[in-house]
Amino acid sequence: MLRYIFKRILLSIPVLCGIIVIVFTLMYITPGDPAYTIAGENVTPEMIEEIHEEYGLNDPYIVQLGHYFLNLLQGDLGESYITKQPVLNEILARYPTTLRLAFSGVAIGIVIGIIAGVVSAVFQYSIFDKILTMFSLFGISAPSFWIAMILVLGLSVKLGWLPPTGSYGPEYWIMPTFTLGLQASAYITRMTRSSMLEVIRQDYIRTARAKGQNEFVTVIKHALKNAMVPISTTIGIQICMFLAGSVLVETVFALPGLGKYMVDSIGLKNYPVVMGTVVWIATNCVCINLIVDMVYCLFDPRMKEMYHRRKKRVKNKNSEGKAGVSVE
Repeated sequence: MLRYIFKRILLSIPVLCGIIVIVFTLMYITPGDPAYTIAGENVTPEMIEEIHEEYGLNDPYIVQLGHYFLNLLQGDLGESYITKQPVLNEILARYPTTLRLAFSGVAIGIVIGIIAGVVSAVFQYSIFDKILTMFSLFGISAPSFWIAMILVLGLSVKLGWLPPTGSYGPEYWIMPTFTLGLQASAYITRMTRSSMLEVIRQDYIRTARAKGQNEFVTVIKHALKNAMVPISTTIGIQICMFLAGSVLVETVFALPGLGKYMVDSIGLKNYPVVMGTVVWIATNCVCINLIVDMVYCLFDPRMKEMYHRRKKRVKNKNSEGKAGVSVE
């Protein structure tokens, strides 16, 4: 198990490096000079040149990229052009908001999605299946900002039940969490239904029913457990999407999260913040994917056994090759 995890971590390193290179390149070739953002109004050519020298903006592309990687290895994500504060500190100040929003939305999506998917698969082609299929199609098709604005218009403006914006108490999180939860539950419902329909037709399910096994135990213990591998993948993808893509929900409900912070920084040419936020989110997504890979082994031990069998085959081939060389 430890070897499996270690291998996945090693495979994640080139992924992170590739993401950093791509985003850094896009920032480098994007039109605009961040020196004007740093200097503010009433700038002179001398001030612009001084800022270029101070921040190394005149250096070639390779030199700037190398400096960024060296600073990153020391845990330095740079300094914000606007606030002059370390980017890591500003990210950590906003990270709990995004994390809370993402995991709350996914938690609602898991509860609703798995229950709805199981019911839809067990009662295939029934009225429940048709209603839940329409619900999942609506959740996938409806944009998150549209759902958010409808909730604000209905529950805040018309009825006055919930506050429209802010994050000052539990009641402020109901609408943002439900907005993301609705989308997450739609994706999880579709994946759960598809996986359950594939598993529920297997021979061991029919054998369990023929032995007189309780239907609830058969569905939950045998069918759902073996269908959890693709469902786990969908849950991991949803968490990554919400960590990186909840900017619209954060904007509508005025939540001070990472998504809104990054979009505002793009408009201000605040490149260290954009790069630092992307690196932070990418690292989180890599960790989440690693956790999902570990969950695979819990739900399906064959995943771990396949890795060990592959290693044994490689060792046997190497030993046979050495034996052949020695015989010759």
